[in-house]
Amino acid sequence: MSQQTRPEFLREAIRLSREKMEANAGGPFGAVLVRDGEILARGWNQVTSANNPTAHAEIMAIREACGILNSFTLPVCEIYSSCEPCPMCLAAIYWSRIERITFPATQADAAEAGFDDRHFYEGFSKPVHQRLIPVSQSLRDEATAVLKLSRLKSDRIEY
Repeated sequence: MSQQTRPEFLREAIRLSREKMEANAGGPFGAVLVRDGEILARGWNQVTSANNPTAHAEIMAIREACGILNSFTLPVCEIYSSCEPCPMCLAAIYWSRIERITFPATQADAAEAGFDDRHFYEGFSKPVHQRLIPVSQSLRDEATAVLKLSRLKSDRIEY
């Protein structure tokens, strides 16, 4: 995989962010997933148009690419996003095994435009019982029994 930034892919992510934002399809964010030097999938923010808080550009591109490849991982793929991925998107990128992230605008730039994810970053770093949303735990034995069973499945798919 190339380790060289390809401006044309960043420009496509930026173009998508503007086009879809102007069409009221969501926030001003776009992403393209690249494999072997070609765009495999495109995504744009659809949070407000789909009433789905998980419909961020990077996640939409990941969903499309996984559908195209019929796979839940995207090795040898790169993602070009119009902005530094938020914590949710970053986690999705890690889970999908994308090998490289490239972006022009930073999380500070997004915050200046009214998209401040800082409280998420700060909240996730706190101990569970100090987070913004109250957390409780119950029925651990019942849940861990299922986890143990899953480990023993003969047809288990690792991920």
